[in-house]
Amino acid sequence: MYIISKIRLFVVLIVLSFMSIQCKSQQSLKESLKDKFLIGVAVNDNQVTGKDSLSDLLILHHFNTITAENCMKSEVIQPQEGKFDFTQSDRFVEFGQKHKMFIIGHTLIWHSQAPAWFFVDQNGKDVSREVLIERMRKHITTVVGRYKGRVNGWDVVNEAIEDDGSWRQSKFYRIIGEDYVKLAFQFAHEADPKAELYYNDYSMAHPGRRDAVVEMIKKLREQGIKVDGIGMQGHLTMSFPTVESEEKSIIAFGNLGVKVMITEMDLTVIPFPNQNGGADVSMSYEYKKEMNPYPDGLPDSVATVWNNRMADFFRLFLKHHDKISRVTIWGVSDAQTWRNNWPIPGRKDYPLLFDRNLKPKPIVETIIKEAKATKK
Repeated sequence: MYIISKIRLFVVLIVLSFMSIQCKSQQSLKESLKDKFLIGVAVNDNQVTGKDSLSDLLILHHFNTITAENCMKSEVIQPQEGKFDFTQSDRFVEFGQKHKMFIIGHTLIWHSQAPAWFFVDQNGKDVSREVLIERMRKHITTVVGRYKGRVNGWDVVNEAIEDDGSWRQSKFYRIIGEDYVKLAFQFAHEADPKAELYYNDYSMAHPGRRDAVVEMIKKLREQGIKVDGIGMQGHLTMSFPTVESEEKSIIAFGNLGVKVMITEMDLTVIPFPNQNGGADVSMSYEYKKEMNPYPDGLPDSVATVWNNRMADFFRLFLKHHDKISRVTIWGVSDAQTWRNNWPIPGRKDYPLLFDRNLKPKPIVETIIKEAKATKK
């Protein structure tokens, strides 16, 4: 067993050395895009602790901003009322500070991945409006206050609007009303006046959601509420959205005078059960073989189509780099993407910039070339 462990360690050291040389020989995304926008990645606990040291090499070489993939969601950070667990989030922030990265906290208020206690009393019934507001205030104040001056920006509210522009009927909305968004931003600003505060949502190319978000942000800012930016989640399929509809949203949000960010960027290449796209994590479908067409790897012809589509979106982002402040990829490699198991468990997807062996796909070189060709 001891000999086997030494062999494994030796192999890891060789791979690390090879990847280090490979990274040094390749121009980085962050260097290529430094005059355009920040380029970021969502990271997990194995990466910030160094357990996934191979991914760390790519993170440090290519990216200058990181987002907490899961460790700052309320079910993780406050699993029981009043009992906060900052173990993982502390490590995430320390990693970002150590490497002088722009740090994004994700997310303060979200109907999903929230602990059940947040919305109910001891009898399991919905709490009153006053109680839920106080729980919101305590959660936001405690979390943002802990990282005051250390976390640069917060996704304050996540996914409050539906595709058609109506309010999502979450517990926050049903108990508090639309004021919950205003209150969340207000509490976050009070906890750290210098932190940037964002609204984040998926499928922002839908006209209904786009228009509703525009009106919501206008109304908040007219009321004196600090909103610094809008995060357009980039969970793309091969058919949704069109580049043209995405551009309309970038322009609409940019016209508000806030920062526009492309967040949670990935591009699924396998069939999606819901043709409207989206990223509702509550969706779940039964496994079917035909819905997992590439279990042994992506054919070159499909990989080329994927690369071209991803390149089209990065060209769009570069075209509007005067409005876009950040693009964040939702994970380092295909091996760890959440899309492998959503919305159908057990599939293999290929949505990120680096493959399962942490090798850069052609899109990385394409982005670097396009960035060089784009004027400041």
